[in-house]
Amino acid sequence: MATFADPDEDLVRRVGQGDPAAIQAMVARKLPRMLALAQRMLGDPVEAEDVAQEALLRAWRQAPHWAPGKAKFDTWLHRVALNLCYDRLRRRREVPTAVLPERRDEGPAPDRGLIAADVGAAVNGALAGLPDRQREAIVLCHYQELSNIDAAGLMEISVEALESLLSRGRRALRLALAGHRPGAEGVSK
Repeated sequence: MATFADPDEDLVRRVGQGDPAAIQAMVARKLPRMLALAQRMLGDPVEAEDVAQEALLRAWRQAPHWAPGKAKFDTWLHRVALNLCYDRLRRRREVPTAVLPERRDEGPAPDRGLIAADVGAAVNGALAGLPDRQREAIVLCHYQELSNIDAAGLMEISVEALESLLSRGRRALRLALAGHRPGAEGVSK
């Protein structure tokens, strides 16, 4: 098995030794990406915070036992966060409800661009409508900026299978967004 350099190896070792500065550095380095991943997968900022915090808690607990060389720590952490997201998505399906909960508008403030909020909402809606594996592939490659090789490894599929998921996901997103024109809603009222 080929060995690779893990940019987080020293940080994980220090976290495992209980170094407070290393723990702060890990949170600062990993929390924004875990939040972004969970937000894209779940579409709920509160659940995303819970998932990101739980993933980092598991990383902290795992750090003393981390064996470098088996996998990149970042890849492992992404897998943990994705598994936590899928657990929550499964629970959502198990609890049907007739009334959708009201959500706070997460888009930019009106003075910062209604069109950006409109486009963002349309993309998030289209992304949420994708099958889970296609959404996972799109989020990992486009939003988390993982390489196809890293994303395929994380998803435990071949690069070819990942590229197929990406292709189908992009096609579905294009179809879902084809009729969307930013700012078109409410213009003719």
